[in-house]
Amino acid sequence: MTRIVVSGAAGRMGRRILELVQGDAETTLVAALEAESHPLVGQPVAALAADVPADKPSDVRVASAPDAGLAADVIIDFSVPEQSVKVAALAAERGWAVVVGTTGLDAAQKQRLAAAASKVAVLTAPNFSLGMNVLFQLVAEAARRLPGYDIEIVESHHRFKKDAPSGSALRLAERAAEATGRDLSKTAVYGRHGLPGERTTPEIGIHAIRRGDVVGEHTVTLTTLGETLELTHRAHSRDAFARGAVHAAKWLAGKPAGQYTFEQVLGI
Repeated sequence: MTRIVVSGAAGRMGRRILELVQGDAETTLVAALEAESHPLVGQPVAALAADVPADKPSDVRVASAPDAGLAADVIIDFSVPEQSVKVAALAAERGWAVVVGTTGLDAAQKQRLAAAASKVAVLTAPNFSLGMNVLFQLVAEAARRLPGYDIEIVESHHRFKKDAPSGSALRLAERAAEATGRDLSKTAVYGRHGLPGERTTPEIGIHAIRRGDVVGEHTVTLTTLGETLELTHRAHSRDAFARGAVHAAKWLAGKPAGQYTFEQVLGI
């Protein structure tokens, strides 16, 4: 039985992860964490997770910090960058593995996650969907086999997403750049405005759209004079990510200290 702590429990992803952890026969929820100022702190997790089997009730209450003697195997965090690095530091202190699904981390924050990985197993990923991780590989293969084609990436998310472009869009661009020997820091173009001039072949265009309640859509086009190859992934619900996060937590439990990827979890 994998003992799981969910951080960012009141968020869109956190709520669904709570439900899946409680509904999984191989996991048990031992703590649900939120910011100290959150109005649900002190309330039972039932206030957050309604879709829970009747035969698996939980006496866990939402807390701002875990109990000092809490026994856990893994903490899952989908929150904001500054919170994620605090969670990783806490996990390193307690000896818990940590799964981080937060995107938009800067270089310093990534270094802090790496520091935690020197003590415990840390898994980070821009996307926990199986289909999206397959798309990462397909884009690399397509870019490799279609040299000279114009590569453009368009991502669309709900209006509440704070970072842009999405971590998944950046990963798609990274895979395309790696496959074609480009330096993404020099060839990435984030949207276009005014009179930027003709498109150059090395460019990798990355564009972000924010609208309504879109869970997540990513389209990569590879185009030359005469044809276009289009690769698209659409998430129908957050379950695609939440199920992947719980699966990753179970896989990560007991692993030695180090940095891991979701592609390793999936064996692809």
